[in-house]
Amino acid sequence: MLGTGGTIAGVGRSATAAGYEAARITVDQLVAAVPDLQGMAQQGSLLCEQVAQVDSKDMDFGIWRRLATRIQELVDDPGVSGIVVTHGTDTLEETAYFLHRVLRADKPVVMTAAMRPATGLNADGPRNLWDAIAVAHAAAAPVSPDTPADAPHGVVVVMSSQVWAGAEVRKSHSWHIHAFDAGDATALAQVRLEGSLTMRRGWPRSDALGLDLLPADDRWPWVEILTSCAGSDARAADALFDAGAQGLVLAGTGGGTLHAALEAALQRWTAAGRPWWRATRVARGGLTLEAPDIDDTHRELTPAQARVELMLRLMAR
Repeated sequence: MLGTGGTIAGVGRSATAAGYEAARITVDQLVAAVPDLQGMAQQGSLLCEQVAQVDSKDMDFGIWRRLATRIQELVDDPGVSGIVVTHGTDTLEETAYFLHRVLRADKPVVMTAAMRPATGLNADGPRNLWDAIAVAHAAAAPVSPDTPADAPHGVVVVMSSQVWAGAEVRKSHSWHIHAFDAGDATALAQVRLEGSLTMRRGWPRSDALGLDLLPADDRWPWVEILTSCAGSDARAADALFDAGAQGLVLAGTGGGTLHAALEAALQRWTAAGRPWWRATRVARGGLTLEAPDIDDTHRELTPAQARVELMLRLMAR
């Protein structure tokens, strides 16, 4: 289990306080609060490492690289059957998508988080941790002595007893414990009370890019997100262009439409060979617009996920 901080490791002023400080409790402490997991740790079947300790709103590329590198090392270790990552919810969809795209994983990589801090009334973190371990076990277990497990070749996210594909998951509520979904896609599985899985779809597969693609430092391609809205001003796109942004994701209206002022400003980007992609600010449905600049592989991505994908493609150039 690799810890990165987040609300799941948060501490509040009281059990019912709305405010709290994220990333205060270590992953060892989180495990110690769940008797079954503590027993696994004492027996040596569950090992814990603190990769980072950060509020996920402040997630950065250095942590992403460090986390991906450590996960890949563990995936390649024959003594490890699965990896669980604790994370904050704010940027969970970005980290999950990033890991899904770069990791060459033939073992379960399961992410989990919490909407309530560890000190909160009815904190959801302990159950999510337990469910994540159960999913990792189930995905790694052989179907029969002669049949290897149909393990995920990609990242999954476990929240509120639902298993989501890392390439599809997104945060859809700001405070409810049932805060994640996958747009129009269904959950991959449901975790039952005793830890068994009811499968709804097959495990995800990823045509992973590999870690060699990633820059050795934090100077990753600069890609920003700009939202199209009533009264949009071309100066926003122009300012990003003049400042040297290498790519742009437009969170468009409806099925991907853009304000006329933004469309005019984007002509500079196209002429300079700087890529810009459409996404939609609408929660479900994805891009429905037919346009030459739309790549079918990112029609269903959130603007945040589309930004990650565009950065990766710029790295691959």
